[in-house]
Amino acid sequence: MKSGLTTGHTGELIWIVDPTMTITLGGDARATVFSTPNMILLMERAAREALRPFLEDGEESVGVEVQIEHLGPAGLGDTVRGVARVTGVDGRRIRFDVQAFCGDREIGRGQHSRAAVSVSRLIENLVKHSGDGGIAMNLMPNRGERPAFETLLVEISDRIATITLNRPRSLNAVNIKMTEELEQIVAWLAGHPEEVRVVLLTGSGEAFSAGDDVKELQGMSAADARTLSLRQANVYLAFERLPQPVIALVNGTAFGGGCVAAYSADLRIASHAARFAMPEIKLGWPPGYGIAQLTALVGKSRALELCLMGEPISAQQALEWGLVNELASGMALLKRGRQLAERMLSLPATALRETKRLVHLDEGNLPKVTHRADTEAYVRCLELPDAQEGIAAFGQKRSPRFTGR
Repeated sequence: MKSGLTTGHTGELIWIVDPTMTITLGGDARATVFSTPNMILLMERAAREALRPFLEDGEESVGVEVQIEHLGPAGLGDTVRGVARVTGVDGRRIRFDVQAFCGDREIGRGQHSRAAVSVSRLIENLVKHSGDGGIAMNLMPNRGERPAFETLLVEISDRIATITLNRPRSLNAVNIKMTEELEQIVAWLAGHPEEVRVVLLTGSGEAFSAGDDVKELQGMSAADARTLSLRQANVYLAFERLPQPVIALVNGTAFGGGCVAAYSADLRIASHAARFAMPEIKLGWPPGYGIAQLTALVGKSRALELCLMGEPISAQQALEWGLVNELASGMALLKRGRQLAERMLSLPATALRETKRLVHLDEGNLPKVTHRADTEAYVRCLELPDAQEGIAAFGQKRSPRFTGR
């Protein structure tokens, strides 16, 4: 470190509270507040700014200890300010008093210490202690034997895994059991990056997937519906964290959660007969997850059209909108998928994994957290009379009679 750092030196940092910094309390969007972890981060970053002028080239400061009181709230869009004042310097370890403000109102305070470290030494330690497989969202890699499945068919040949959603009589609707088995296969794939290098995902029979199994929602509590929705969102988000590229082969209907499963893959090939839709609005609720990923692919206007109208689009429209990468005849769909997979197998494995990771990493954090708000809105609507009418009408194969509220 450079000389000259003394007690009393301060650093400040100003943020505008955005959705990635908030938590929604009690499932009520009006109670969306600046979260405690982000308030702590604001104050830590203010201390980092205080130290920045005193660091040598190749040095950085890292947090060592923090003790914080959260004193008051700040809301979405508020301006918050972190202040850090040096209270002690002990070699390369520096102590701070830290505060957070919303306007003139103090919302947090405490003590924090940081240490100046060599970046090259830090990198050496990271490389030394890094494993060969991380967590796929909240799913720990399974490096053991492949589980047996009831709702999935899994075939592995020449380091290519073909996963088939296998509830053809229900158009491969994703029920609780299939959700559990998708969690299991994602965890197993995360733990076997050498045995499986590319994943193909398709559906049995005439559909890719009709989405969530609406019949299971009858009688399900709000808490259980929330848990199931978040589990399904995590499974599809985990596709991008897998070391293997995932190619969706959409052979028919891809509606709702099935559409999300398809566009959560890294690449999508659709048969000419495929159709895509986000029809949840017609049942009385918004999509429970996946809106941000859809918007990233097709843009806000197309995403709004799909989600507000609930109408299906053809495979050709999906191609024109950027929802799929290419079309193939139904008979050639699997063959085309394997051709792409084999081309990927001929490429350097580490470079392929790193490229996938970096593309998804560059999206930022927002698409990774907005599914929580999606789920809360979905659960709120699920408890309303219109949603109950939508579920009843679905089971009775008739048009729903909504109240319009």
